[in-house]
Amino acid sequence: MAAPETPGYIPRMPFSPFDPDRPEQMRRRFRQIPVRTLLPNLITLLALCAGLTAVRLAVEGRLEWAVAAIVFAALLDGIDGRVARMLKGTSRFGAELDSLADFVNFGVAPGLILYFWGLQELGNAGWIAAMVFAICGGLRLARFNVMIDDPNRPSWTANFFTGMPAPGGAIAGLLPIYLYFLGVPRIAPLALLYTLAIAFLMVSRIPVFSGKRVGKRVAPEMVLPVFVFVVLFFALLVAYPWWVLTLGTIAYLGSLPFGWLSYQEYERKTAAAAGAGAAPVETAATSELSPSLPHAESPVDPDRPTRLN
Repeated sequence: MAAPETPGYIPRMPFSPFDPDRPEQMRRRFRQIPVRTLLPNLITLLALCAGLTAVRLAVEGRLEWAVAAIVFAALLDGIDGRVARMLKGTSRFGAELDSLADFVNFGVAPGLILYFWGLQELGNAGWIAAMVFAICGGLRLARFNVMIDDPNRPSWTANFFTGMPAPGGAIAGLLPIYLYFLGVPRIAPLALLYTLAIAFLMVSRIPVFSGKRVGKRVAPEMVLPVFVFVVLFFALLVAYPWWVLTLGTIAYLGSLPFGWLSYQEYERKTAAAAGAGAAPVETAATSELSPSLPHAESPVDPDRPTRLN
């Protein structure tokens, strides 16, 4: 007679999942997130809400409020990064969220606003122009994310963007609408060419002033003038929005050549410094004071640019 099969043995668990007294190291613990890291992301989400609302307002034909929503999103985009750095709340999650929000706010939304404003009169050509504008905004943001991790970039390149930044491209791209509200007739073919030109500037390699290092420190004697200037700017923006946006856009476009010239000057200085460091000159005082010491190698490698701090 065959022996009965031995039932399978189930080993005893080291602890019960329902035992509150199990060892502390065996519990899965989650690190609490400081509130200071949440505030910049909340600002970014608020800007994203403004961009999405701008699309709805453009579809409904309320272009004035749609443009106002884009300007509001640009203002929030300008402060979320600064707030994150001041609060020491920067994170990889926040950087990715900011890039996705910028694509919607300054790529998709302005393109749709321009299309519903007048590019739709051109049919497929107008839609292609709006689509190219949005795609160029996405490509520009993707290139920015790749270049920011390059350790071999010279430190002075932090003063410049490569190509027109997405918020600046969105504000500048809406210039035909500003002019339309000022009484300039709507000419759809010119608006199409202008939209494509701004899209090209975003994906180009033209150096543009970044302004990231502006406003970090204010001299004591300039505190009150800065307060007055900021209040005056926002008062003018509310009272005369189309004039302020038009003049600001023209001034911004006019500053592009100066940014390129400044970039070339930095490159010349870097090349000159690398050439000077490649062949160090031994002075007589050095030879007399330390004749037995070996000559130190040059600390500057001419084949490698200055690294970021």
